[in-house]
Amino acid sequence: MIASAARLAKTRTPLRTALTLALAGCLSLPAWGAAWQDLKPTREQQLASLNVVELLRRYHYNKPPLDDSRSSKIYDSYLKLLDPNRSYFTAADIEQFDTYRLRFDELLQQADLQPGFDIYIRHLERLTERLNFAINQLENHFDSFDFDSEAVLQLDREEAPWAKNTAELDELWRLRLKDEILRLKLAGKDAKGIQELLLKRYKNQLKRLNQTRDEDIFQAYINAFAMTYDPHTQYLSPDNAENFDINMSLSLEGIGAVLQTDSDYVKVVRLVPAGPADKGKQLQPADRIVSVGQGDKGELTDVIGWRLDEVVKLIRGPKGSTVRLEIIPSANGANDLSTKVIQITRDAVKLEEQAAKKSILNLTDNGKPVKVGVIEIPAFYMDFKAYREGKSDYKSTTRDVKRLLKELQAEKIDGLVIDLRNNGGGSLQEANELTGLFIGQGPTVLVRNSDGRVDVLSDDRSKPMYQGPMAVLVNRLSASASEIFAGAMQDYHRALILGGQTFGKGTVQTVQPLNHGELKLTLAKFYRVSGKSTQHQGVIPDVSYPSIVDVKEIGESALPEALPYDSIRPAINVSKNPYAPYLQQLQDRHLLRAANDPDFVFTRDSLQLAQKLAKETTLTLNEKGRRAYKEAIEQQRLVLENARRKAKGEELLSKIDDEDPLEEVVADDSDDPHSKPEDDAFLVESGRILADYLTLQQRVAKH
Repeated sequence: MIASAARLAKTRTPLRTALTLALAGCLSLPAWGAAWQDLKPTREQQLASLNVVELLRRYHYNKPPLDDSRSSKIYDSYLKLLDPNRSYFTAADIEQFDTYRLRFDELLQQADLQPGFDIYIRHLERLTERLNFAINQLENHFDSFDFDSEAVLQLDREEAPWAKNTAELDELWRLRLKDEILRLKLAGKDAKGIQELLLKRYKNQLKRLNQTRDEDIFQAYINAFAMTYDPHTQYLSPDNAENFDINMSLSLEGIGAVLQTDSDYVKVVRLVPAGPADKGKQLQPADRIVSVGQGDKGELTDVIGWRLDEVVKLIRGPKGSTVRLEIIPSANGANDLSTKVIQITRDAVKLEEQAAKKSILNLTDNGKPVKVGVIEIPAFYMDFKAYREGKSDYKSTTRDVKRLLKELQAEKIDGLVIDLRNNGGGSLQEANELTGLFIGQGPTVLVRNSDGRVDVLSDDRSKPMYQGPMAVLVNRLSASASEIFAGAMQDYHRALILGGQTFGKGTVQTVQPLNHGELKLTLAKFYRVSGKSTQHQGVIPDVSYPSIVDVKEIGESALPEALPYDSIRPAINVSKNPYAPYLQQLQDRHLLRAANDPDFVFTRDSLQLAQKLAKETTLTLNEKGRRAYKEAIEQQRLVLENARRKAKGEELLSKIDDEDPLEEVVADDSDDPHSKPEDDAFLVESGRILADYLTLQQRVAKH
């Protein structure tokens, strides 16, 4: 969804490959860690930092000044990056670092990177101390851990006071170790196995720490600076430049998942449509990866505390090979860290597998049959290579949808549902042309550049291809190009928008080569033809469904420094909304059905349980109490699942097994020849809302 925006931006932005800048005199501060004294910024890194400063000053969408206010943000961002749970640095360290809070602006403009290196080196020293402490505790005091006390672990230390001294850090780390041991005990591991696993984990982390390079420090420091502008502006080192996005999409000969760092874990952000993980239905957004194994029986390598790029290298592999992931499922809730192992066969995502698909949803409304056509669009794709080569039969979303529309119209459908759930975007050109199939000639999206200029993208089709009743189904993982299309359908009052609030990514990035690495920066924003931004807020449905993910955890609004929602002058005169007289009745009818629909009830109640658990701030380290807590959560999940099964006439469970019951609700079984659209509760409800609208409209017409 970002690559197409970058292509658009590159054609419109006259950036030079390298800026000719003179290096300013650099301040020199003593290194704090003798073991890492050789880690110094190189001349190439200094020049790259000046390039980054200048590119952000001249071309970032907001062009915020690099001043004391920005310096303070950089400082807080850097500390949060290095010590997000305040478990390494002491108050004395912070007092020493505080001298730089208002100086980073000047230092960066002078290409003086040494303070950033010094703070990182102190981080390396403190982390080494903590790892050695943990190893010593495990080797020499393992049997002394007491699980009968009433000790508790504070879960969120983001705003906790910094430890006064090493003794406070020691106590915190004893509690952390105790929690890790207890979690493994509850998972059924014996004492010897737990000790060996944790020792291996911490020794591996220590070994990797000692392999830190100056490039690791430079990338961390410059990213702490760049990402204070917005979450999609990022520096990529030469080694990581091939991974275009911060989330590092694994769509090429991998598992087809988009990942990002989440404290000590690597977290799944979304799945690439038609990728191996998407097809397997075992991996879900917000799942956290604990370890990675190769093949059916290869040893699982613990990856807690690893860098994102290192985890990506382990997960990637040749087509047809198998990777095993030990994950903490998002369905567990924030505080239940029990794991399960899943297996995925690596593959390349084929364009034809992302192609739009059609189906017929046969419903009954007041005793009358209703035939609803469904077109599922997993991504906004286009075979750019075939297009550039001038091939007349190149594959694209719009071409496929046109063919499917003709087939559905030949079957005399009563209405149409466009299914954009989990569609992360893709080609902007395709979003523009697909919109034209339903509105005919007119603006489709606005792009506002950093200089304030607004470009209007339009479709010149003389008339729409389909003019019948229509709904668009979206969810929190519908992003970018999906939001452009859904927003246009809503602004032109061409379709009812159903489902969940979309992701909210309404910015355009470009990748700019530097003398050393690359900078991805935000230089424009998307706006709907009504003038509303898709940024931060996304598209709000006309009729809302319960979300399968917590919108506070997934989405643009969950990212730090996300650019705000705003609006500009509209490109069209917004006409009277023909749906407005019916929306309240449609919502009421939906709520009446959803209150008794087992899948809707399960989805709503599961999310409420997860949100309730996420609010808990402490976790008991008493084994008896912890077991009771875990069993209580499992019982609540079991009650929810069995209520759903009972309502659907399915066999009840005696316990929650390794399968995530929510997968059945959200699974796309389009590749299963025995599946039917009627098995998808959310899709069926979308068809019923469309049927409700037709009925209400006909009643008004008769009177």
